[in-house]
Amino acid sequence: MVNSYREVLRQYWGYDDFRGIQREIIESIGSGHDTLGLMPTGGGKSITFQVPALCSEGTCIVITPLIALMKDQVQHLRRRGIRAAAIYSGLTREEIITILENCIFGGVTILYVSPERLSSELFRTKLRHMKVSFITVDEAHCISQWGYDFRPSYLQIADIRKDLPGIPVLALTATATPLVVEDIQSKLAPPDISLTSHLLPLTSFNVFKMSFERKNLAYVVRRATDKREQLIHILESVKGCAIVYARSRRRTKEVAELLCEAGISATFYHAGLDTAVKDQRQRDWQEDKIRVMVATNAFGMGIDKPDVRVVIHIDCPDSLEAYFQEAGRAGRDGRKAYAVLLYNDADQRKLDKRISDTFPEKDYIRKVYEHLAFFYQVGVGSGYHATFEFNIDKFCHAFRHFPIQVDSALKILNRAGYIEYTEEQDNQARVMFTISRNELYKLEHSTPNEEKVITALLRNYGGLFVDYNFIDESFIASQCGLQPQQLYMILKNLSEKHILHFIPQKKTPYVRYLQRRENTENVQLPPVVYEERKEQFRERINAMITYATNDHVCRSRQLLRYFGENDSHDCRQCDVCLSHPHDQVSDSLATPEAHAILELLDDGKPHHITELRDIQLPTEPLNVALEYLLREEYIFQEDGFLSKKH
Repeated sequence: MVNSYREVLRQYWGYDDFRGIQREIIESIGSGHDTLGLMPTGGGKSITFQVPALCSEGTCIVITPLIALMKDQVQHLRRRGIRAAAIYSGLTREEIITILENCIFGGVTILYVSPERLSSELFRTKLRHMKVSFITVDEAHCISQWGYDFRPSYLQIADIRKDLPGIPVLALTATATPLVVEDIQSKLAPPDISLTSHLLPLTSFNVFKMSFERKNLAYVVRRATDKREQLIHILESVKGCAIVYARSRRRTKEVAELLCEAGISATFYHAGLDTAVKDQRQRDWQEDKIRVMVATNAFGMGIDKPDVRVVIHIDCPDSLEAYFQEAGRAGRDGRKAYAVLLYNDADQRKLDKRISDTFPEKDYIRKVYEHLAFFYQVGVGSGYHATFEFNIDKFCHAFRHFPIQVDSALKILNRAGYIEYTEEQDNQARVMFTISRNELYKLEHSTPNEEKVITALLRNYGGLFVDYNFIDESFIASQCGLQPQQLYMILKNLSEKHILHFIPQKKTPYVRYLQRRENTENVQLPPVVYEERKEQFRERINAMITYATNDHVCRSRQLLRYFGENDSHDCRQCDVCLSHPHDQVSDSLATPEAHAILELLDDGKPHHITELRDIQLPTEPLNVALEYLLREEYIFQEDGFLSKKH
């Protein structure tokens, strides 16, 4: 079978052999074993499910939250002659049924779906009639409540396994701490394995881990009072394609404008932009028409651009998982690249504030729940399964709240099971003709572009004279040779002429009551929903601060140890390694200075750093030994006190 896998790899991708742990993962899932693969960004995750899918009978279901990745991979697979399809928001019911029935009749080898799709009754009904080869769970850390990017919709995968007994699961992630690795296996365990035993789920999965070390990537933390000045300096010094990550949507625009004013080609990207605009900017960046993409964390997942030379964080992320994944988008071609974090004292204050913003007081959360009921006029004991559009600005104005805390409160109420809070659901544009087909043919004074658009709509969508139909604006624009903004204006003009009715795309959050409204004082927020998650969040914030401020331990080593790789070594290319040349320090504890420091700390108590003055040895060698012991983590420093590793 190994030779069959290699033949498929050579036939469709042109590679002679697998790299890293790809072969082990493929053989494991191909043999029907539940498998967990931990691979860094750029490690070739997609090959590990695409190759065995082609060597198996039936359809491989790939669950991923990344619509951009779905579309991109389906296009790439189809170009290679592989039968692939994707189901995502915006497709019509008829289109979805066609894709699912093609799967049932063996016409689709790889089917991409979003986790939200798993709750659809239509999908579940059709799934029971499919021959499924195996299930792939991409971004598997999203299923763990201890992960930095927990998504409740991922928990529905366990229900899918009940519908498909005996079908193996391949879970893939590029960022998972040891605790998250455990939780992934527990949450995805087959339904016949009892989760009451802590050990059983761990034995059901074959786990393969590729080292997260990136030998070509230099991690740098740059202390920067003026971050904008430093940003321009770095981009002028490091040539080539770049990504700059910023915390807010407004900041992406400001930074992009700053770079353009400095003569650096840049644009910005965030989730609030129209789909057509996002697609165009992403395409311009991938085709090197734009050098720098300034973006929120909405950008990058599933983007296959290997020649990014530098990733810069102008704002500090709130977890090392997020930082590692975003930084890892640099240098995927194996050539030298840089991941730079711009940091100053204000960042620590901002990170600390994120804890209270993300976990507001319980009484405040209950107040938001009460105000939500007032907002929608939902009485106590009513509202079960009621769904409402949620305008956060209007809500905050009515009850004098701040959006950040309201958003956090609603997410906590979501986890507690009181409501379902869907952030900015992307409602695709809809069109319906308001005149008959005969009247349409008799139209006069239409512009050539209007005629192109009308023709494209009629060719690609049925039933437009009977009911509204979702349309893909990007697709129609490309068919007509128009820019997305041009298409938008033409559709608006046609709507004003009463030829058709055009409902533009909009992003709308929704709130749905999952149970009848409770009295406010009866709203329960248990520890697993509030205290435990708050503590986990605090630990992730503290780990991020430690990474940014620890100038004694190699940056790469700090990251690898966080992800459970304790046998790491100095990278000799990060800012810490370059500021402590190795030829100054003997890799030994035998120096008198190192011995004296360790002897001082042998009593197990913390000692203030000033006590080193009492050691009767030359100052310079003593400082070198201190730096060595801190860097190698034989001793630790906190708030000016030194202590020995236990």
